[in-house]
Amino acid sequence: MALHFLVEQAGACAVGELVTLTGAEAKHAAVVRRLRVGEEVTVGDGRGVWLSGVAEEVSPTRVDVRVAERIEHPPATPRVVLVQALAKGDRDELAVQAACELGVDEIVPWQAGRSVSRWEGPKAAKGRERWASIVREAAKQAHRAWVPEVAPVETTAQLAARAASQRVLLLDPTARMRLSTLQPDGRDLVLVVGPEGGISPEELARLEAAGAERVLLGDTVLRTSTAGPAAIAVLSAALGRW
Repeated sequence: MALHFLVEQAGACAVGELVTLTGAEAKHAAVVRRLRVGEEVTVGDGRGVWLSGVAEEVSPTRVDVRVAERIEHPPATPRVVLVQALAKGDRDELAVQAACELGVDEIVPWQAGRSVSRWEGPKAAKGRERWASIVREAAKQAHRAWVPEVAPVETTAQLAARAASQRVLLLDPTARMRLSTLQPDGRDLVLVVGPEGGISPEELARLEAAGAERVLLGDTVLRTSTAGPAAIAVLSAALGRW
């Protein structure tokens, strides 16, 4: 499989033109991945444009690729959104990385009541940037045409508002409806994963009152780092993506 890189300017490139990698992306291609002149590569803009071509110049500061083919992939519909509660250590980051590799379309950090980690003030912007960097690298590794957006951190009230237009699914080990039996109805599917202590009864009640549905992933209780990715795999099969 050809090496894949992300360049925002790729969206403006046509067949026959050069798309250029600079900065960290060029260094990664030349030094880490040891790309050579004449090798086939793919380049995306993270917004659906997918270019295929051959490397014509390779150096740690600049890589030129002659575009041989251009494909534009439409965004997925319905979309799968992961609302990941902030968790201690790197468990939420592990969930974000795996979710991106498995095909999630948007990631929303959630400041849940039982979240040990708190994103407040400057830490909120820094945390979002960290997640966005993880998502970008995971999307590149997975050769995804679309890089999922990382939304600003949301409160429970903001999640409740999503239920007006999206199908909000609360992963709850006490629920009766299995996620594997869900029938998609065309609305975006929003998976809500709680922190280590789970979604609190108050949050469950508030979100259910807004129209969210509680769903059971399986007979075992998964960590917050694995529940979301596992649920995304189930939905990917239900949506015919896999």
